[in-house]
Amino acid sequence: MDKPVAPVIPDGRISGSFNSTAPLFEEEAFLSPGTFSSADEYAANPRFLELQEELRCVLFSAVASLDPGTYTSPEPSEPLEGPASRAPRPNLDFTRVSIPKIRLIYYLKNWITECAPYLDKFDESRHFGVHIPILAQRSPALFYAILAFSARQTERKACLDKAYDSLELYQESIRLLAPCLQAKDPNVLVTVCILAVMELMSVSPRDWRRHVEGCAALFDSFNVNGLSGGHLQAVFWCYARMELCGAIISNGAESTVLPLEKWVPALPDATGPNEREVLIRDMFYQKGCASPDMHANWAVYLCAKTCDLACRQTRHLELGETVEDTRPFADQWTYLWEELQFWLEQRPPAMLPIKTTGIGGGQIFPEILFAHWAAISGNQLYHAACIMMLDTKPPEKILTPAKPQFSSVWHARRVCGISLTNPHSGNLINAIQPLYIAGKLLSHHSEHIEVAKLFKIVEETTGWGALWRLKDLERAWGYEPGEILSAI
Repeated sequence: MDKPVAPVIPDGRISGSFNSTAPLFEEEAFLSPGTFSSADEYAANPRFLELQEELRCVLFSAVASLDPGTYTSPEPSEPLEGPASRAPRPNLDFTRVSIPKIRLIYYLKNWITECAPYLDKFDESRHFGVHIPILAQRSPALFYAILAFSARQTERKACLDKAYDSLELYQESIRLLAPCLQAKDPNVLVTVCILAVMELMSVSPRDWRRHVEGCAALFDSFNVNGLSGGHLQAVFWCYARMELCGAIISNGAESTVLPLEKWVPALPDATGPNEREVLIRDMFYQKGCASPDMHANWAVYLCAKTCDLACRQTRHLELGETVEDTRPFADQWTYLWEELQFWLEQRPPAMLPIKTTGIGGGQIFPEILFAHWAAISGNQLYHAACIMMLDTKPPEKILTPAKPQFSSVWHARRVCGISLTNPHSGNLINAIQPLYIAGKLLSHHSEHIEVAKLFKIVEETTGWGALWRLKDLERAWGYEPGEILSAI
């Protein structure tokens, strides 16, 4: 694949520091594809590290001042209609930073055309692309968070590690965030979530907990969950996908920062584990029947639940920790496995593939084509969860070998086939962890090459760090560092 081409930004320049600029197309600004890294110079920049700590302090200080008991889940908020929507809107303020306005406008357009679709991949209403920019007209902190995210995506996609427009915009958003937190406005969750995603895009996700802890505390304080409705529900699931990414990276050592019971509306305290799981399943099922988006979000929840089960079992067996759920592990495993199969059987039409082919005749992975964005990642997460479940299967649990869903390799090939057949950028980003889970089970060199190409495509086309996971797979496959990457 050719070296990525830098985007054409009006005036052709990218800020090299807060008050200076550097040519966008300088040859030395580019890195060869083989040197892509999530832990680049930007991640090690002292100012970036200081701002990360400043944001954490601002968030936790705000959470300490909030009284969770006084908040209820906010009503769904949508764009205004009618006479109120025709009231004069405040002008966006481009004057708070030293970056030329023409470049800021480019970043705003890039948010709508490239960045927001990454975050809206589970949302037919396109809250990040349509509703969030409207909110940003009344929230400078949110406006600069959008610009910071877009600038960082532009910089990473063009391999401009010494371009710091995003750093200046990130700083400004944090500076404007404190008054919003003091006003106790739940919409501050939008700003905080976008900043957290930007951080994860910019650095090694291995330190994922530091980037989501502040979000988790705010979602808890404002009682916002995965069924709150409106744009805050969409923001929650964007956050939840970050949580799931981190839980998978921890490889059973950690669960989600925000406990899974906080992902759904509160249930009666007296509800037992079995009754609770039935109630939650019914909530997701009812919502999923009416919305493919919610059926896909249900897959995120089930995959996170799989990680949580593995974590609790690891901590119980290896660390001797007491677990609240005293049901035998085999019973918990069986119920979750059946819940995953129920998810598969109850998929609405939009979640089903419109074309599926097998393998053979030179085709390494099956073709599985979906028409709905959320269906791509939703089905891929189902297969990833099944792989993790089969890896933790209790010895006493006997499965029918004739059924393909009991084969980890069958699920692994479908994870890869889904990404190869559906190259939507947002879903490629969401596929990084499932591809890693699946890739570990693949043994043939030709399969390794195809998976490596997918990771390279993700990093080169989206700006999202992915090759660090390929390096992990190289070790698992037994290659020398960089060997498989140099072969593609």
